[in-house]
Amino acid sequence: MAAIAGLLFLAFVYFAFGQAAATRNSAQTAADAAALAAAQDAREQLREGWLDVILDPTQWGGFLEGQDFTQVSACRQAAVFAARNSARISGDGCVRLSGEHEGFSVTVETTGAEARQATASANAVIEPKCRFKAPETPAPEETEPDPDPEETEEPEPEEEPEPITGLICEGDAWTIDPDDPELPSVTDLFTVRLTGDDE
Repeated sequence: MAAIAGLLFLAFVYFAFGQAAATRNSAQTAADAAALAAAQDAREQLREGWLDVILDPTQWGGFLEGQDFTQVSACRQAAVFAARNSARISGDGCVRLSGEHEGFSVTVETTGAEARQATASANAVIEPKCRFKAPETPAPEETEPDPDPEETEEPEPEEEPEPITGLICEGDAWTIDPDDPELPSVTDLFTVRLTGDDE
């Protein structure tokens, strides 16, 4: 009987350990999904905001560097994807990263029975893939003085805006047509990936 009891105890221990491991894995999956969702939402915001100022390259800086987005919208998506994986935002919640790359650190807690709850954290970063170098502006041509200042000239027609060049994404040059301005796809502009705490 003692041997049978011992075997039953070992079986229970292995079962409990397996359940705990599965819960931890579930928590990590939820954390990964939530962090990626936050970073991907921020990436979409970056492209949309960039399109709003696409004809003014002087306003591109914050988008090129992956900085001009709002945390609230991104963290809302993190909560949605945590819930889809039977978890909720917990601990420090959804925190915007600062450093070499923008991104998010997300901590979640599984929503099962208290005895089976587990927490996990994940980081996801946004890596810009483009750079911009404005073409050099040619020096203005010298104009000769008007020999007859009283003579009125017809006003010159307004010059049509020229295509915007100088945007390079992973070695590919992109030209922005002012009549139909478009940007590369969001995946051509930024990479989103999970990363460790030491990066």
